[in-house]
Amino acid sequence: MSKNGMDADKLIAHKEKTGSVVGFPGSQPISGKELLQMDVDILSPAALENTILPDIAKGIKAKIIAECANGPTTPEADKVLAKNGVFVIPDILANAGGVVVSYLEWVQNLERLAWTEAEVNSMLEKKMISAFKDVHEASMKHNTDMRTGAMIVAVGRVADAVKSLGVFP
Repeated sequence: MSKNGMDADKLIAHKEKTGSVVGFPGSQPISGKELLQMDVDILSPAALENTILPDIAKGIKAKIIAECANGPTTPEADKVLAKNGVFVIPDILANAGGVVVSYLEWVQNLERLAWTEAEVNSMLEKKMISAFKDVHEASMKHNTDMRTGAMIVAVGRVADAVKSLGVFP
C-alpha cells in the first residue's frame, strides 16, 4: 500500500523481477483484512473463496463490491453488507463474461462462422448489460439483494424452459 499511489510500470517491472509486489519501494505491507477495508469506492475480491467474512464485512468502506472470485463473500457477510447498504454484484453475474464468450465460440464453431473480436465484444456487452438489467430489476421487484435477484432470474429461466420444452422431472 502507498498513500501516494504507485507507478504502475515500475510496479509491474518489480513484480516481473522479483515474482511479487511485496517489497516494492515506497510501499508498506498490509494484511488482507486491511486491504478489503480500505477507503475505496469499488472493491473487487478476485482470488479466493470465503474472503469476506462478517467481521471483515463490518469494516468495508466500499459502496460497491464486484465479486470476481467464486464465492468470495460468506452468506453471513452478505447480510452485514446488505445492512450497511453495500451494493454487491454477485460472482454469478460478475463472472458470467467468460461463460458467454465460450457460448459464442461454440455457436461460431457450430455455424462455421468467424466473428471479429469487436463483434464478439459487442455481443458480450449486450448480453452482460441485459443480464445485469434483468438481475437488478428482479432484485428491485422483490426488494432483495442482487445475489437473490440473480437466483430468482436463474430459477425462473429454468422453470420457463422446462414449461416450454415439455420436460418434466
